[in-house]
Amino acid sequence: MRIMVSACLLGENCKYSGGNNRSEKVLAFIRGHEVFPVCPEVMGGLPTPRTPAEIVQDTVINKEGVNVDQAYRLGAKKALEIAMREKIDMAIMQPRSPSCGSKEIYDGTFSGRRIPGMGVTAALLKENGFCVVDADEL
Repeated sequence: MRIMVSACLLGENCKYSGGNNRSEKVLAFIRGHEVFPVCPEVMGGLPTPRTPAEIVQDTVINKEGVNVDQAYRLGAKKALEIAMREKIDMAIMQPRSPSCGSKEIYDGTFSGRRIPGMGVTAALLKENGFCVVDADEL
């Protein structure tokens, strides 16, 4: 199987805080498969660490009120290009991320409240026919 994985789940320090979301469950699941790590936020040109961002009315805005939507959309497009080129079978993404969340995201108020929704990369992958799952679903 060919699997795209949010790089932070593999232990790469690309999370907004500068850390990672290393998941032993993900690492066990992907063992023996071909893996394509991605961090759409970094691929879109954002630094690590960076100001946290959430989706506000379909636009990605960071906590300081800066519109970072273009970088998120660019990273999503680059992830889609990899998915198409590599013919991935599935994408395992970081839950709740404004890029990678596939079931729920934060509500845009920076209060920690969650709502049903998808991050921009997860949505683009799904729109293009790819199987997208949250790491929590494994």
